[in-house]
Amino acid sequence: MPRKNRQPRQARTRRTRKGPGRIERALRRFFAGIFRLVWYLTFRLAMVAAVVLAIATAYYYVRLPDYPALLDARDRGSVTLLDANNEVFAWRGDQGAVTRVDAVSPDLVKAVVAAEDRRFYNHFGVDLRGVARAMLVNLRAGRTVQGGSSITQQVAKLIWFDNTRTVERKIKEIPAALALELKFTKDEILSIYLNRAYLGAGATGFEAAAQRYFGKSASNVNAAEAAMLAGLLRAPSRYSPTNNLAQAQNRANTIIGVMEEVGYLTSAEADAARQNPARLSAAAEARAGGYFADWVMTAGPAFLTNSTTEDVEILTTFDNRVQRAAEEALAHVFETKVREGSKAQAAIVVMSRDGAVRAMVGGRRTEGATAGQFNRATQARRQPGSLFKTFVYAAALESGGHPYDWVIDEPMTINVPGSGPWSPQNYDRGFRGRITLAEAFANSINTSAVRVTEKVGRERVRALARDFGITSPIAAGPAIALGASEVTLLEITGAYAGILNGGVRAKPYGIREVRLRADGSRVMGGDREKPVRVISEHSAGMLTWMMTQVIENGTGRRARLDDRPAAGKTGTTSAARDASFVGFTGDYVAGVWMGYDDNTPLTGVTGGGLPAEIWRETMIRVHEGLPPRELPLVVPQPFSGQEGLVASNETGQPAPPDSAPSTVESVDAAVRSVVDSLVRSIFGTN
Repeated sequence: MPRKNRQPRQARTRRTRKGPGRIERALRRFFAGIFRLVWYLTFRLAMVAAVVLAIATAYYYVRLPDYPALLDARDRGSVTLLDANNEVFAWRGDQGAVTRVDAVSPDLVKAVVAAEDRRFYNHFGVDLRGVARAMLVNLRAGRTVQGGSSITQQVAKLIWFDNTRTVERKIKEIPAALALELKFTKDEILSIYLNRAYLGAGATGFEAAAQRYFGKSASNVNAAEAAMLAGLLRAPSRYSPTNNLAQAQNRANTIIGVMEEVGYLTSAEADAARQNPARLSAAAEARAGGYFADWVMTAGPAFLTNSTTEDVEILTTFDNRVQRAAEEALAHVFETKVREGSKAQAAIVVMSRDGAVRAMVGGRRTEGATAGQFNRATQARRQPGSLFKTFVYAAALESGGHPYDWVIDEPMTINVPGSGPWSPQNYDRGFRGRITLAEAFANSINTSAVRVTEKVGRERVRALARDFGITSPIAAGPAIALGASEVTLLEITGAYAGILNGGVRAKPYGIREVRLRADGSRVMGGDREKPVRVISEHSAGMLTWMMTQVIENGTGRRARLDDRPAAGKTGTTSAARDASFVGFTGDYVAGVWMGYDDNTPLTGVTGGGLPAEIWRETMIRVHEGLPPRELPLVVPQPFSGQEGLVASNETGQPAPPDSAPSTVESVDAAVRSVVDSLVRSIFGTN
């Protein structure tokens, strides 16, 4: 059979291979077009974005101040408060001090870079790796938990933006950061950051923070201290060592671990830092004088305190030893004598006889309330109750009275224009008849105090209280004798200091001098007021003796000190809403108030009870190591046959004074008074 002609294998293969079909060619052309379009748009958008970025960068670049101007960004100056021994005890205002990278501890630079931007010296202002890492972390968490901002971006934020986390702000940070990188070196950018970052407790910048927390310069901090400071950058309030030292140390250990990881610390150095954690300075740890510092800041001129544009130092009268004594005394009494969970508040003021305030406790920490929010020693105006009687008897003595003059303790009624009859009652609802002024004062007899006031004249009592330093409005009616007006604890304690001061007004003061921190130049002297005599030294001496009888034989027995003489007066207001004790030794004057912020009546508490015990515990601690000092008292000589300052007839009706409204005292009024007293006793009204 004839063989068929066969084509070569190659030729056959060539015929079986077909080119791309029309559909495939169309798809290829389509995707190529899409690619070219995307590339075209991307290129054009990138060009537009680059132009916009360049313009934005140029905008921020030309707006950047010079380097020195960026180092201190505070809106106001700082106030450093020094105690009576010229030791720093408190800070206010915006603490800050200019420093640079080459002037701080190398450990601090390493800690900041490790904590905030470990690639700081390797990127152009925006760390793309850091941004990607932050995005991943945030996606996993489902919320923004990590910012990913470089140190340069954070500096841009500190200069131009607020703390809000928005996409718009993050975008704006990019050209701002590039502008910083173009204008300044890395060390200059880091120096700006070291000076502008807020680190809690009023400290702006690492130099101020090192001084605030450790009492040393940022150039001298060790690795553990540097790590604690760097740890504050994330959350200054949360990680503040003055708020929670243990939490701040834990945060510092985290930073130490990062420093070890990136090679800034060897394993041995990291272990040493962990084993020797940062500790607060004595001043920072004590957190002393917060209430006192707040008071000084309001007492001094605003342009040198709250509104100062300079860094100033205020030399004060504050005594940290006395402050600790007052705080410990208050804590001791509440721990041992007050039921657990009580929300009762208390305040203490301690001062020298010339009015120099040495310590101030404006309140105590209770559940749901934070001490320091409200200063009950200077801001709370409460009725002093029987504390005001001291001015009544001072006016009597200055008018020629004598501690052994007779005065009547019997029912009485006074017609008050516009209010009607008013009948004062004694605390025990009883009456003693004829007693001496000294007995009436020592036992805080209300009717006798009113009679003395009506005799010497209400206006004279009011004027004398003002002269002693009571600046709050004083009631005009007969209840002035019983402390119906409202005063601050600081006011009335200062007024009592005038008695110890021999009858010379001793207005409370806390500033000795104000000077500029930079060169120490004095800009203001102290705020001590010029002495003014209010009553004679003799009258002040007799009044002091009468006040010793309050403690020895009267309502203030629980305030008695075993090793030195003391004088004082109890005060309890209507329904026991306020209970107070103010008194003095030869060295110090102290005032104590106790009550509730919402005016809830105290239960079973009078001025001669817990306040007197707080006063006693305070004075025991304050006088520890001090020799006893005699009081400047005048001991009156007893005598008989003296009719007394307040003359009386057989019914005990005081003679109507010329300077006061007439006292109406009749049998019917007396009966009404007795009946009223019985009703009050039965139904517990006041």
